[in-house]
Amino acid sequence: MVDFAGGRRTDRPRQPAGLDRHIHSLAARHWFPGRSLLFLFFEITPQGIVLEKDVERDESITHVTGRRLEFIVISLLCAAVILFAYEKWWISGSPVHSIAVLPFVNMSDDPGNEYFSDGLSEELLNLLAKISEIKVISRSSAFSFKGKDFSIPTVAAELNVAHVLEGSVRKTGNRVRISAQLIEAHSDTHLWSETYDRTLSDIFAIQDEIAAKVVDQLKISLLGELPKQQEADPDAYAFYLQVNHLNEASTAESLGEAITLFEKVLAIDPNYVAAWLGMGRSFERMGTIRVLSQAEARKKSKQANERALEIDPHSAGAMKGLAWRLFQYDGNLQDAAHYFEKALLQDPTNTVFIGDISIFLSSLGRLEDAIRFGEYQVSRDPASAVAHNNLGGRYKYAGNFSAAEKAYSTARRLSPTLVGVNYEIGSILLSEGKFALARTMFESETLSAFSRIGLSMSYYAQGEHDKSLELLKDLISNYGDKIPYYIGLIMAFQGDIDRAFEWLDTARAAEDSALSNTANEPLLENLHSDPRWLPFLESIGRAPEQLNAIQFSVSLPK
Repeated sequence: MVDFAGGRRTDRPRQPAGLDRHIHSLAARHWFPGRSLLFLFFEITPQGIVLEKDVERDESITHVTGRRLEFIVISLLCAAVILFAYEKWWISGSPVHSIAVLPFVNMSDDPGNEYFSDGLSEELLNLLAKISEIKVISRSSAFSFKGKDFSIPTVAAELNVAHVLEGSVRKTGNRVRISAQLIEAHSDTHLWSETYDRTLSDIFAIQDEIAAKVVDQLKISLLGELPKQQEADPDAYAFYLQVNHLNEASTAESLGEAITLFEKVLAIDPNYVAAWLGMGRSFERMGTIRVLSQAEARKKSKQANERALEIDPHSAGAMKGLAWRLFQYDGNLQDAAHYFEKALLQDPTNTVFIGDISIFLSSLGRLEDAIRFGEYQVSRDPASAVAHNNLGGRYKYAGNFSAAEKAYSTARRLSPTLVGVNYEIGSILLSEGKFALARTMFESETLSAFSRIGLSMSYYAQGEHDKSLELLKDLISNYGDKIPYYIGLIMAFQGDIDRAFEWLDTARAAEDSALSNTANEPLLENLHSDPRWLPFLESIGRAPEQLNAIQFSVSLPK
């Protein structure tokens, strides 16, 4: 062979055929000690890798190749570490006991029955979510794939789950045919499938059977009994399934329609706890978007929630509803903490509960815990605009504006018409001194009142004081009784401190729920040095000493 280093021929024996390939293969598969020993017996030469004993000392070039060997060993070691990490965390990154329930396909002749297939999917999802040993992706994220062309591995990767449950529903009169199949996402293989041909009266038993099969296939050892679906009148249940998605939309029209359907459910079954709770949420959201006055919305929501508690004093949903009312409307933080604890103890994986508790924690000034709960909600509902919007608020009140803007922007991308999200982004930009950008966001806010609130502040920040004051006057005339807190916020931003406190006092008298995060609101910073600030916080139960005295202990599921 030719010695390319010295330009002469040599009679050195050749290495066995393919030895280079085998040695590199061995080196790549074993850890550092094995490779070090390997290179004690072999040497890199211009002809390749040969046995060390076959290299004449005066022809050895280890002084040249020594560093090359070190480089190769280190490179192979790094490659092995990367491969190990890939196999350990990337390929198997999704928790083994994790699942997304996709909306079942409506196979009925009547397209109007789609509400039934969607509602059934959601009910099944909620049933599985009660099993703490399973990570179940929430409805808004699972349903974000509805009507789209996708592969199961793609869905699983985006939602970070190992399994997907999908199926179809055909409803004809009193008969229902449900097909369900459980898929292992990484390999896109079917683990189990079943078709149920029953009457509507068996709909709850079918859900229980599907949940049991999922638990069996995922090889889960339950710490308690498998949860069962609560039975109800089939006709009332059909109306209930129809109304669920209307609450999600949170528009004046959808919420009004939801109330009408809840009334139909309760006319059939007056003791339907879930319907009373749903009606309470509808009234509450009407107050949030100012379709009803807060006083009227609060009264109607309270009546519905109290009725649910009368029917079932142990209902987790009813206890959470009571906790929220005590927190947002009554200002009774200690009792609210008690009922939040009880609700979460009964339903520890409920992402709605967890999101509400993150808001409560933020109001208590426990900002790091609030962020943890908000981040957990997003991890279980990654495609939910509401979850990201909530997380944005937790970051905002903790002073992390960049993270808040990112979370709000994600919410906006997921739901461009989400009420309030453009206002929130604008308020952050305002706090950062980016007045022109803030103005653009306020102009694009879908809720007129919030748009005007933001614009009044951005006009003032940009020196258009007359325009700002004119808009503020219009807000007071048309919305003053509904948004006293925000009127005070505008005046604080404008530096009209006396009138700001007057309007905050009005908000307190009106029990304005927006007061819950007064202590953390960046746009109220102008009030912090005023001697009236701390007494005002004390008057609404938000002074630091008052908040520190609240006993509240909750933990996230593992």
